[in-house]
Order: sequence, then structure tokens, then C-alpha cells
Amino acid sequence: MQDENNIFKINIDDQNIIKNKELSIWEALIPVVILMLFLAYNIFFADGGMFGDYSNQIILLIGGTVAAIVGFFNKISLNRMLTEIWENLKSVFVPIMILFLVGALAGTWLISGVIPAMIYYGLQVLSPNIFLPACVVICALISIATGSSWTTSATVGIALIGIGVALNIDTEMIAGATISGAYFGDKISPLSDTTNLAPAIAETDLFTHIRYMTITTVPTIVITLIVFGFLSATITTTGSADVSNLLETIKETFNITPWLFLVPVAVVALILLKTKPLIALVTGVLLAAIFSFIFQSHILDNLGDSKIGSIITSVFTDTQITTENEALNKLFSAGGMQGMLWTIYLITCAMVFGGIMDGIGALARITKVLLSIATSVFGLFASTVISCLGLNAIASDQYLAIVIPGKMFKKAYEDRGLAAENLSRTLEDSGTVTSVLIPWNTCGAYQSGVLGVGVGEYFAYAIFNWLSPFTTLLFAALSIKIKQTSKQ
Repeated sequence: MQDENNIFKINIDDQNIIKNKELSIWEALIPVVILMLFLAYNIFFADGGMFGDYSNQIILLIGGTVAAIVGFFNKISLNRMLTEIWENLKSVFVPIMILFLVGALAGTWLISGVIPAMIYYGLQVLSPNIFLPACVVICALISIATGSSWTTSATVGIALIGIGVALNIDTEMIAGATISGAYFGDKISPLSDTTNLAPAIAETDLFTHIRYMTITTVPTIVITLIVFGFLSATITTTGSADVSNLLETIKETFNITPWLFLVPVAVVALILLKTKPLIALVTGVLLAAIFSFIFQSHILDNLGDSKIGSIITSVFTDTQITTENEALNKLFSAGGMQGMLWTIYLITCAMVFGGIMDGIGALARITKVLLSIATSVFGLFASTVISCLGLNAIASDQYLAIVIPGKMFKKAYEDRGLAAENLSRTLEDSGTVTSVLIPWNTCGAYQSGVLGVGVGEYFAYAIFNWLSPFTTLLFAALSIKIKQTSKQ
């Protein structure tokens, strides 16, 4: 809730707009339809994007402009729209700070050897008899460490495909296991942009979101591992899983030691103790910086003129550690705080779009119609899931599949007395993980191209991804761990 005494808060009861006519559902949908049309054109006809790398952000601003025009026609004051935008932007100030720290964490964990150590020890669990579940575990660990399913697939995923082919295992099975593990890690890693985006949109805390999400995520990944364990037991493998070249390169480049795990253990411990996210992440950055001096002094010397300068660079800008292995070169890179700007711009533009839609009453009108259809708590969860799936197919972008339903359904969850983490979890359970199941979605096209396996081929084996929305709906139907607000 916002502070009623805030100088930027306006008293709606004193405004003449309360006497204005209510927006019709068709007027409320105009900005959404325009937004979808621009997105569709951007995806299918604009090679490289209508506005370059920041097309989605600019399209959101165009949608906001259309919403403002609709508001002016309905005599909504500019002051009200600007106030709602400001309130929205204030609500994501802490998440944006967290995103910057996540970028710093990724850079410092790389140069300190924390991420390479996770990869090094993870690759050693490979065994032909448990190859498929091992793929899930390895990709999950690496994705948690990096916060990126794309990077995991483009590096270790490619290596696992090669190893699996040598063992005579179907590539679609390996791709499904790789994607399942990669998106599990992407979904719960505090380094992941979508894991930060969902709670930012729903207005809940990052680590509260992650803890609440494990309620549905852990059972889903356990089922996934059981299925892949059964599949591994039914297939015949030949040859051996040789990752010695990768292990040797990592060992030669970094000083690998189990002591490096003290850094992530400390951060996890702070999270479990319910320390504020900013404090936990700052601690992770500082510990990694100290460990880089202790264990990776040679890395710091190679990256810059001074050790301190190398650490500062890893915090703020791009860091690239070069090895003899091209695949590892892609993995051993981080963008620092600068690498998080694209997501931060997306959140900011989404808040502008959502603020104007809030100000003109469009979101309230849309959610009112949706609530009239969703007459139960389960119906509300189902509507959210369907909206996320639909936007993944229509907008072909997982970020927008989180942003738009999040803004549309936020008030509906509040009206039903449901805590914000219900919404953020559902957005991830149905928006983040299903994007890779749609061939023309950016995620589906990327994973298919990187792994060399068509979406239709790996679809059935991407068990974690298609099972997640069913799990969240099952928990909603049975009212398992559906958190209410304190008022309710």
C-alpha cells in the first residue's frame, strides 16, 4: 500500500473524473489491441525489430500513448495519469536496485571462480546409466549459477548433446532434459531476469517470491527427474561420457576449490534467515570480490591494469574470460550492472504503460470482466495461466507474457484477498517456462537453433516446462498453500 500522506498522492474523491462515464470494455482494450498488433508486426515482419534492440520497450511506450489518448477522450486528467505512473515507478525502485546488484553478482561470481566451480563439479556427476537425469541436474546447477537458461543451453547444453549422441541417446530426449534443467534454474535463480521481473510486476519481494515458488517448482522438478530416471533405465547406451577436455580447461583457467562454495552458501543462509535482499546480494558481491583476490589473483591480473580495476569492471560492465574452448568462452562472460539495463528499461516502460492503464481505469475495467468470468479463486489462477500462455503465443516474448498479465491481474488478486506472491508465482509457472514450447517464440526459436532439435521434437521431453502450469493449477484447485493477505 502507498503512503496516504505522500506528496505525490492525489485525492481521487476531490477530482471531477469520478463523475465521468466508466470506460467500456472495448475502449479499455484499445491500447492492448494496438500493443498486440505492433508486437505481431515486430515479430513476423520487422527483421531485427522495428526499433532495434529496444523494440519491446518502445512498443510498450506506444501502447501507453494510445492509452493516454483514450483517457483524454474520456476526460481523464493528465495529473491523474502522471500520478499513477509515478506510483508504479516508485513500486519498482527496490527491484531495480536488486537487478543492478544481480548484474554485479554475476560479474564478481565469475571472476572469483564461483560459477566455474559450480560448472566443474556439476559436469563430474555425468554417468551413462543416469545420463538424462544428470543432464537435468547439471543444467539446473549451471542455470542457477548464471541465471540464464539461454547461456546454459548454448554452452553445456551443446556439450551434452554431443556426449549423448556418442552414447547413442536420442537428441530430443537430451534436449528436453537440458531445457527442463535450464529453465528450473532460470526460474528460481536470483540472478535470472524473469525471476526478478515477476515479483517486480506483482509488487512482492524477490526472495519471498522464490521461497513461495518452490512450493510448486520442487514437486515439478522431482517428477521430471523420476521420469527421466525411468527413461534412462529403459534405453541402451554405448561409449562413455567424456567431459575431460572441458574439466581440464576449467581447471587450467581457474583455481577450482570447494572453498569457493562458501560464497553462495553465505548468500543462501542470509536468504533463509530472511535478510533483506539488498543486504544479501551486497554480501554476495563483497565476498566474491574478496575471494577473487584470494583464489583468482591471476585472473584479475589478466583482466586489467590493476586487481581493483578488474573487480570494478566486473561489477559495472562486461567481463570476458578467454579459454581455449569456444563453448566455455560464451559461458565465462558477464555483463555486470550494464547487462541488466535492457530488463530495467523493460520494467520501466511496463510501469509507464501500466500506470496510464491504471490511471484511465482500463485495467480495472478489464479485470472486472475477467473476474466476472473467473468466479472462483481457481478461475482466477486459470485465467492468469491462459493469459500467459496466450501472450507467449501471440507476443512471442516471455517478458511480455509476464508483464502484461501481471499488470492486468494484479488488482484482481488484491480484490480476492490473495497475497502478491500468488500472482508472481503463477506468472513464472505459466509465462517463463512455457515460452520455450512455442516454435515462433523467441525462446523456442533460440533453443531449437542452439540445440539443433525442433520444438516439436523436444516438446514431449521438456517435462518440467509443460508440467509447471498444470502443477500450479492443481495446487490452486486443491487450495494448497494459497497465501491470503493479512486483511483477508
